[in-house]
Amino acid sequence: MNKPYIEIAGRKIGYDFPPLVIAEIGINHGGSLEVAKEMVDSAKRAGVEMVKHQTHIVDDEMSREAKNTIPSHTKESIYEIMQTCALSEQEELEFKEYVEAQGMIFVSTPFSRAAADRLISWDVEGFKIGSGECNNHPLLEHIASFGKPMILSTGMNDLASVAKSVAILEKHKAPFALLHTTNLYPTPNHLVRLGAMAQLQEAFPQAVIGLSDHTITNHACFGAVALGASILERHYTDHMQRQGPDIVCSMDEQACAELIEGSKIIQLQRGGDKKAVAEEQATIDFAFATVCTIQPIQAGEQFTKENIWVKRPGKGGILAEHFESILGKTATEDLEVDIQVQWKSIK
Repeated sequence: MNKPYIEIAGRKIGYDFPPLVIAEIGINHGGSLEVAKEMVDSAKRAGVEMVKHQTHIVDDEMSREAKNTIPSHTKESIYEIMQTCALSEQEELEFKEYVEAQGMIFVSTPFSRAAADRLISWDVEGFKIGSGECNNHPLLEHIASFGKPMILSTGMNDLASVAKSVAILEKHKAPFALLHTTNLYPTPNHLVRLGAMAQLQEAFPQAVIGLSDHTITNHACFGAVALGASILERHYTDHMQRQGPDIVCSMDEQACAELIEGSKIIQLQRGGDKKAVAEEQATIDFAFATVCTIQPIQAGEQFTKENIWVKRPGKGGILAEHFESILGKTATEDLEVDIQVQWKSIK
């Protein structure tokens, strides 16, 4: 059975392809287009294929109550953070064009209907949907109606909630992938729950599956690839001395390069069946053991533990697993010492 895959800007994404590492610059640029471009340059050096932004049109995204809502990992209100970090429409378009000029794929997370409309007006290749919008059915309906590929993070939602979102995407025939995540910044290791990602795979076999990771190392992503993840997303910064609420759980250029390289290796290593592969035959030939004589044996003499035993190589004789079945049988011919016993010599 072929594994599901989606395609974004010609890049096939699925179990049978190298994992896609998404570098989420997000709001790490702090509202500076110049810094954003520096991060793009760094991501290119690391080998990144896809850069993810966040599109914030603050007044369409949040009510004034957001001015009194302070996230647990910041000291400012969510309204103040996004207002400070949001690029203007012209700046974001320039950022998108800069990413694409470097040969990378640009995607963004729209946090409002106006943000989604801005992105679709630029004919973006796809959308990344944040966990907070996973159960935002009106917005999902709006974005899915464009028919573009959608990568949906599912943090803070259970399988029943995800199923409702999947139904919307499938109704609109939007190609999609599902990412497990834990929305804590940073995420403690014991709350990563790669088993939850496996549950997503089982519950939605038609979907491409991955991990959006908020820990401070690559370990969770490597574990996710071993379990079948096709997409890995981490926040990205060109260096860890930058300021911002997401820097602590970001990867820098070196960590990103290591993630890309390591995930490709693990993708090749995963899966398979517990049996010998054809390429092992040369090793089997010398490493396995066969039944051999350890004393001269006369025709009509019984085979016993005193005159036969098992020795390497494994080629050309009776494999050691048959040793017990030979004991007590008789030789049909004279056998020299230290030769492999053949079935034709056994009665």
